[in-house]
Amino acid sequence: MEMFSNAERARVLVQALPYIKRYTGKIVVIKYGGNAMVNEDLKMQVMEDIVLLHLIGVRVVLVHGGGPEISELMGKLGKVPEFVDGLRVTDKETVDIVQMVLAGKINKTLVNLLEMKGGNAMGISGMDGRLLQAEIKDPRLGYVGEITEVNIEPVLDLLEKGYIPVVSTIGCDREGNAYNINGDTAAARIAGALGAKRFILMTDVRGILRDQHDPDSLIADVSLKETDMLFQEGIISGGMIPKVKCCIDAIRRGVHKVIIMDGRVPHAILMELLTNEGAGTMVYGGDRNDE
Repeated sequence: MEMFSNAERARVLVQALPYIKRYTGKIVVIKYGGNAMVNEDLKMQVMEDIVLLHLIGVRVVLVHGGGPEISELMGKLGKVPEFVDGLRVTDKETVDIVQMVLAGKINKTLVNLLEMKGGNAMGISGMDGRLLQAEIKDPRLGYVGEITEVNIEPVLDLLEKGYIPVVSTIGCDREGNAYNINGDTAAARIAGALGAKRFILMTDVRGILRDQHDPDSLIADVSLKETDMLFQEGIISGGMIPKVKCCIDAIRRGVHKVIIMDGRVPHAILMELLTNEGAGTMVYGGDRNDE
């Protein structure tokens, strides 16, 4: 027995029409990683969401991480992952591993999945076309990069040719050194350089919670001014601090609105963009209702 009748399916499509019109031709940057990437069923649903958006004319840019896979390969090679302030210490051997995992296995796997679902995707790294130029962030961290410049032309070229750009966050300097760059930070800078209408940051929590122990205490939307107060009150704390700072940076660089959402929720991207319910926490700079 089918769950929905044809009439119900038609009503769903009609209800989505205003949202389709809102985003058709607009750029949406999605930062993807964490638990949503590890779970294969969720991974396929994320790919389906992205391809659907692509086919209705949304210009999607997918920026991905891959921390668990990097740690897994390091373990197989006898290296113990080390972190300082949440950032992976990256010596010369480790940056080679990062490059293999991010620009190789994960990037090409995601491209292949998007193509299998009917999308038209092209994988690049931050080194291609010197998309992400970087320098050493902290000598203690080794080859961990601080972005100095974003050359967004390679991404724009792919968008103009009808591709979904799939970007791994490896940067480089003018001497040819490769750098491991935090995925959230890189995605925020790419979204800012594109002036994206939406920047979606997929995490393993629902969004910003007033009470970290109560998943139902989600803050649905927050302005830049209000984030200052939430920082002071300690509501934004722990691992959410760098994520919200990335949101703030993206908005100040030209992104319209940023969404922090739980990537473990099936089809959360479509819920956010194509329904009136939304998903996660929206961070905005100007008028909440300004589209």
